[in-house]
Formats: sequence, C-alpha cells, structure tokens
Amino acid sequence: MTIDTPHAPLIEVHPDPEALATAVAGELLNRIADAQAAGHVPQVGLTGGTIAEAIHREVARLAPASGVDWGAVHFWFGDERFVPADSPDRNAGQARAAFLDEVGATRVHEVPASDQVADAEAAAVAYGDELRAEGGGAFDVLMLGVGPDGHIASLFPGHPGLDAKDAIAVAVHDSPKPPPDRVTLTFEALAHARSVWFLVSGAGKADAVSRALAAEGSRDGTSVTDTPARGVVGHDETVWFLDHDAASQL
Repeated sequence: MTIDTPHAPLIEVHPDPEALATAVAGELLNRIADAQAAGHVPQVGLTGGTIAEAIHREVARLAPASGVDWGAVHFWFGDERFVPADSPDRNAGQARAAFLDEVGATRVHEVPASDQVADAEAAAVAYGDELRAEGGGAFDVLMLGVGPDGHIASLFPGHPGLDAKDAIAVAVHDSPKPPPDRVTLTFEALAHARSVWFLVSGAGKADAVSRALAAEGSRDGTSVTDTPARGVVGHDETVWFLDHDAASQL
C-alpha cells in the first residue's frame, strides 16, 4: 500500500519486516546504480538497528546483480556509539559485517572510536571535518531509523543536541539508550540530503510514527523537541518505509 498526498512525505507500508527490507534494499541499489550511470559519485547515509541490519543483508544478497561499483560510493553514519573500534555496539561494525565488507565498499567513513581519540567531542569535530571535506555537499540518500520515543540518529527528545547550531556533528552524553556517550550528526547536517528515508518496523514504534507524521499541533508530542523525527525532510523527497505494525496508528 502506498499513501501519497501533495506536499507531504511519501508513505510506503509493507506487510512485514522482510518485505520492507527487500523493498528498501532494491530501491537503494537502483538509486546508487542510476547515480553512477549519470556520472555521479553517490553519498549514502546509513543507520543502525534491527531493520537496518535486515536491509543491509538484503543489499548484500541483491548486490551481485546490481551493477554498482562499490568502490565509488561514499558511506557515512548518522550517528555512532562512542565505544572502542572493535565493539559490537558500533553501527559501522554492524554495517561492515552485514554488507559493506562483503560487497567491497572502500569509501566507508567511520566516526572515530573511543580508543582512537580523547573524547566524544574530538570524535565529533574530526567526523564533521571529514564530512565537510569529502561529503560532496549533500547525501543522495540518508536513511534514518526512528526510536519508540521518536528519536533519530542520537538526537533524543529534550536533549541539548537538538539545539546545536553551526556544527556538523556533536557529542552526546547521558543518552537515554546505552551506551551513554555517542556522536551524532546535527539537524543542520541531516538537512543536507536529497532523499530522506525513514525505516521503521514494529508495533512498538507505531506511536512515534503517528506523532512524527501528525499535523502540527494536532496532538500532544508533535513538536520537534518531543519527536525529533519531525525535524528532517529531504530536498527532493521524504519517504517513510513502514511495515504494517509500524503503520498501525496512521
């Protein structure tokens, strides 16, 4: 089922997480291949989480027939846990295991880890500098998960990072989700995306999806401070890829 209204995000509802993962993986491969055919070097923002891992594994499965030159794709991360480089909590490690290493991606830009720099602030500065230097000005596709509280990347409801200005990435401390120390792209950085794709699965996130897509002021919790997922849209498109359970309160 597809719901599309003028001047609104596109909402794609799939029957289950498996169908959702296959659809997103196929669309991502098509976008990357089309961009390369046009002579463009794609910039892709990745996210972590269960549904993202399922999508990544589908990308690996479908990759051989895609025609994508994986050495000519830049991959970035919307946020990262500030833990040692070999920690299983790292989004980068999960993505590498699921598909990046398998397909031979070589332009993978990781947030510095806790055993590589002094603190999360230093990691944020270094990551921001790298994105400024090699990010190409905008993400072609930026994928974002959404938490049950409506957070995206590591921009949590009510946290100071929501108000960051003139910064590409910032440190996050006292995260409501462990581990407590993280690095996240800011709203200003996330706004530089041609296509923003929200990837959401499960009934536990249905309320957050409903709040994120509700008309301004139509219900409690529909401010960006309460539901950070409301704060990012794509320049060309914003697509919500949902399974049936995640869409159950729309």
